[in-house]
Formats: sequence, C-alpha cells, structure tokens
Amino acid sequence: QVQLVESGGGLVQAGGSLRLSCAASGRAFSSYSMGWFRQAPGKEREFVAAIKWSGGSTSYADSVKGRFTISRENAKNTVYLQMDSLKPEDTAVYYCAANFLGAIVTMTRLDVYEYWGQGTQVTVSS
Repeated sequence: QVQLVESGGGLVQAGGSLRLSCAASGRAFSSYSMGWFRQAPGKEREFVAAIKWSGGSTSYADSVKGRFTISRENAKNTVYLQMDSLKPEDTAVYYCAANFLGAIVTMTRLDVYEYWGQGTQVTVSS
C-alpha cells in the first residue's frame, strides 16, 4: 500500500513558478514510476509528466514540455514537479500517481496507476 500526499499548490501570476511535491509513504518507493496529472473544472483528467522508477526516463505532455520538469528523490520518497512560465491554462487540480515498475511508454495512461494522491490546487492568474 502506498499513500501519496501532494503539496506546493497555490495562486501565482502568469509567468511565475511553483514547485509541487508528492510525498509517498510505504515501502519500495524506488520501485514505482511516478506521474503527475491535472484536472481543470469541467474537463477530464490529463497527463502532465512522468518519471520511471529507475529515474532514467521522463515523459511530458506537449503542452508543458520545456516549462515543467519532473524529478524524484528516492531517499526522501518524494517526486517533484517544477513548473515555470506558468500560464492561466495551467490552472487545475494537480494529482500525483504511482505505478509499480511502470514502463515509461505507458505512463500517459490513467489506468496503469495503482495509487493516487488527493490533489493540490494550482491557480494561475492573468
């Protein structure tokens, strides 16, 4: 069993930055590929970024590529999402998720993740 808790959300002006954190409890965090997703009001949850359990591979949605960076620190059981050059369209609830030994090619899919956090709100004002 893995429990995930996101933090770091808030209100920021367009062009600003935020760093989201996702702290995982339970064992074997280093065996889980981790993903970030977001859901805006009235829209479906969508993939943002993912990092493989080994840390060697990452994947990003086209809409955030070059602006967001995903990283992990296994010693702290934490995955991060550094968000720069934020835009109003980035406004959403951001969720982290865990997939045991997930392959990077499947990490864009919601259905491969076994565990989800409760989400953290990010609001970008224009």
